[in-house]
Amino acid sequence: MSEKVSDYILARLREWDVERVFGYPGDGINGLQAAWERAKDRPRFIQARHEEMAAFEAVGYAKFSGRLGVCVATSGPGAIHLLNGLYDAKLDHVPVLAVVGQTARTAMGGSYQQEVDLHTLFKDVCSDFLEMVTVPEQLPNVLDRAIRTAYARRAPTAVIIPADVQELDYSPPTHSFKMVPSSLDRSGWQAVPSQEALQRAAEVLNSGEKVAILAGQGAAGARQEVEQTAELLGAGAAKALLGKDVLSDQLPYVTGAIGLLGTRPSYELMRDCDTLLTIGSNFPYSQFLPDFGSARGVQIELDPHMAGLRYPYEVNLIGDSRATLQRLLPLLRRKEKRAWQEAVIKGVKRWHEVMERRAAVSADPVNPEHVARVLSPQLPEDTILTSDSGSVANWYARHIEMRGTMRGSLSGTLATMGPGVPYAIGAKFAHPGRPVVALVGDGAMQMNGMAELITAMKYYRQWEDPRLVVGVWNNQDLNQVTWEMRAMSGSPQFLPSQQIPDVSYAAFARQIGLVGIRVERPEEVADAWREALAADRPAVVEVLTDPAVPPIPPHADWDQIEATAASIIKGDTDRKGMIRQGVKAKIQEFLPGGPKHSGGSS
Repeated sequence: MSEKVSDYILARLREWDVERVFGYPGDGINGLQAAWERAKDRPRFIQARHEEMAAFEAVGYAKFSGRLGVCVATSGPGAIHLLNGLYDAKLDHVPVLAVVGQTARTAMGGSYQQEVDLHTLFKDVCSDFLEMVTVPEQLPNVLDRAIRTAYARRAPTAVIIPADVQELDYSPPTHSFKMVPSSLDRSGWQAVPSQEALQRAAEVLNSGEKVAILAGQGAAGARQEVEQTAELLGAGAAKALLGKDVLSDQLPYVTGAIGLLGTRPSYELMRDCDTLLTIGSNFPYSQFLPDFGSARGVQIELDPHMAGLRYPYEVNLIGDSRATLQRLLPLLRRKEKRAWQEAVIKGVKRWHEVMERRAAVSADPVNPEHVARVLSPQLPEDTILTSDSGSVANWYARHIEMRGTMRGSLSGTLATMGPGVPYAIGAKFAHPGRPVVALVGDGAMQMNGMAELITAMKYYRQWEDPRLVVGVWNNQDLNQVTWEMRAMSGSPQFLPSQQIPDVSYAAFARQIGLVGIRVERPEEVADAWREALAADRPAVVEVLTDPAVPPIPPHADWDQIEATAASIIKGDTDRKGMIRQGVKAKIQEFLPGGPKHSGGSS
């Protein structure tokens, strides 16, 4: 039997070491499906419940493996469904390839069933490389460029293949006019800045007395070098949320996350420093960085297109974080005065005490901060964590302590709802021998997570370590938006938009053959996490949490807010309503235009 175009596609993916493809079937990719059967499921086809989930799973796989994530969808609606996951990859700079079907060439332009202008649809999200294959000879070059570009640009790319083209006999490009050959190899490479730029950067950093480091996901491969830099410079180190796993939170000078979901020590670090070193981050909220003109700045950024966007840096070092730091470190002088770093360490210690107190405050029925606080020390040191968007991201950012080889991520820039569980599934296929924990709100669970539990049920027996734990904060409220409405719009709560149905997520998990644990009292939380982490299959821990516990900005006066909340709890029977109003007023003091605003909002 002759080799079809669809057979060649799968063979070429195997040559690129693609082991898994996440997708959902449809007649626009029937040729590919038939080729998968002939190829004996190599690379493995992982069936999601929805194309958007397939794209999210490809993003999660790529984030946690460092390899290309691949997703596949049929024409029309299937292709449309991929978009949200692909935009997540674009904004978080993740290499993902989408292979998409299209109506047959003979029907194009005829308003045929499921005919969508895919070039127009994908031209923004896959702007780095997007092409349609119309003849077999195009295929090697188009597919290779799509993969090579996804890796090089850290971006999503797409290849569109009409249904009839998939069924054609494959023929390679010939050595002739208007034919484009291709090659497979992609050697490793590292960009490094010039020696002159490194020397200028060293002068800035050596001159500073109060150095702050901001590390992002681009510093993930440079953990040792970032630590050495912080030690030499006597610096404090904050982390963008996408870089939460770059440094261990057990290092005493690590202040944790930065931004509205960040910590008070990170806010103070940026407010008081005289020198800023940003490594592999394009954290977008410049109001949480030092005031312009108050600190000298150096940035290490791989992509020149993204350099110098967030702060008026004196030196922009264009290069790989690890390779650049290895060349910069010999030029740095150890700072003998340690008062600045010691002050940072004291602030971090106090912050942990505040977080401990906040998590211990009684709530109705369970304090959501307590749920994350109790989980953190129970996590194995090789855990992979995913967080969904919403108020749960606050608890992930502030209460989960990274240590050992733990990894973690979320939809950082798009901040879309719904990737928590599919990210976790992608992580399990990237590392089937490691435990994975997804932290999800009930809104995101209803949007996407419940259906993808079925995917976990379908595949968990193939994982070396079957543990995939999904923690659900069940408060029947779209809580992050509710608090944003209170703080910014002066609206207590618009129930028709914010209140969501009460669903038993644990019961659903049990119904499909997984472990389901429902928690209604704070004293049950620790045992629930313990049971889930010891289970022989995926587990759901559903905790009924109090929607009245606010995600307070890091620059607020935490002691005052705690005292206000405590007095309200003690003195009024309508505790939830009073807390909402009291904390709303307190938060507004610190937002732009408020009397105590000191730099920072959402």
